[in-house]
Amino acid sequence: MRHFDLSPLYRSTVGFDRLFSLFDQTSAAADAGTTYPPYNIERTGETSYRITVAVAGFGESDLTIETKENTLSIRGGREAAPKDGAARSEVLYQGIAARAFERRFQLADHVHVSGASLVNGLLHVDLVREIPEAAKPRQIPIGGAKVVEATRKAA
Repeated sequence: MRHFDLSPLYRSTVGFDRLFSLFDQTSAAADAGTTYPPYNIERTGETSYRITVAVAGFGESDLTIETKENTLSIRGGREAAPKDGAARSEVLYQGIAARAFERRFQLADHVHVSGASLVNGLLHVDLVREIPEAAKPRQIPIGGAKVVEATRKAA
């Protein structure tokens, strides 16, 4: 069990409350020991990422991908009865897990899902970070009192 005391950081930082709470959530999720289904997170470019989840036995209609408030949720579940009314076969050995699951990923600000695909039992969710112009760094010219006066006259 891992637990980190972040209280000293709260005293010396401003505006990082969300970051610390995400860190606490991540630690709690790691302690829970959820390992199904297995997944990879990879960087595919400077501002693009891909989450790959192993979903063997699930079809596109069995999977749901949803984003809400910087959280990506991937859910999977199969129907118990066949749709076409055919007789259900008896499983003698089940090595492919077909249990329902839900995986959650915390997304950073300005990260959006750009697409998803299901290929050979692997669900690929592509993500891209698009920082808006207003949030990008900008240079502030140093002009002294002349700049302040010009700003007041323009207003």
